[in-house]
Amino acid sequence: MKSLLYLLTPALMLASCSGNGKIPDASGTFEAEEVVVSAELSGKLLRFTLEEGQLLEKDSVVGQIDPLPIALQKDQVEATIASLQEKTLDPGPQLKLLTEQLAVQQSQLNTLQRERQRVENLIRADAATKKQLDDILAQIDVVEKQMNVTRQQVQVQQTAIATQNRSILSEKNPLSKRASQLDDQLSRSRITNPVKGTVITKYAQEGEVTGAGKALYKIADLSTLTLRAYVTGPQLSQLKLGQNLSVLVDDGKDKYRTYTGTLGWISDHAEFTPKTIQTKEERANLVYAIKIRVKNDGLLKIGMYGEVKL
Repeated sequence: MKSLLYLLTPALMLASCSGNGKIPDASGTFEAEEVVVSAELSGKLLRFTLEEGQLLEKDSVVGQIDPLPIALQKDQVEATIASLQEKTLDPGPQLKLLTEQLAVQQSQLNTLQRERQRVENLIRADAATKKQLDDILAQIDVVEKQMNVTRQQVQVQQTAIATQNRSILSEKNPLSKRASQLDDQLSRSRITNPVKGTVITKYAQEGEVTGAGKALYKIADLSTLTLRAYVTGPQLSQLKLGQNLSVLVDDGKDKYRTYTGTLGWISDHAEFTPKTIQTKEERANLVYAIKIRVKNDGLLKIGMYGEVKL
């Protein structure tokens, strides 16, 4: 009897261990939504103050790329805009000369018209000849034609100068747009942190020359981590978005810390079981990825192993 008890004891212990609730329904590793912040301009890093592990607020300025080349370009564009007005022509002096010429011609015409009236009166009194009147009418015709020519010259001059000035001033809008672009580039010379989080990796140092698009640092919000785990097809019926799940993390030898996580994503297609992932059904070839968001108390780390109880 006693020997039978000795034989049964290991089997009972095995059954007890397999039913103690420590076998996970799914498992995976913790990850965070990481953001790689890159330089938006090329130039020297005049200031770059952040350090790995530092908590940064959103929209905080963490560095400065040398803005001098962009500032000089902007000054050049603004100087060009200012010089456009100096290139325009002032129609005043030329129009004044033509206007004075027209006034002289008008005075001559007025004098000839009075003379014509006097000669017409003399002809009616038989004191003048018709030839005298014809001569005066001929002079009047010449002056009127000269006045018409002068008026045309005034109009042509006004049109030509206005056209030329419009052509010169039309360059202002493109230059103003260019100045606005340079203003935008100047604002991008300040390195602004896009999200609140902790600096994970720093890729550049103050004083280095960086290029547009070159990574400067990596940041992630560690206040909430995501456990990416895998479940089998039969387990999917137990899951729904927004569901609270128990997440277990190692806490020393044979102990676990338990967290409450929220199921935020379920893959819409199956994939082969990753080699590093253990599932409840070891023979399952196809599994579905899920993401569980877990509030971090500071003890959870990226890459840490976690287990899920459904």
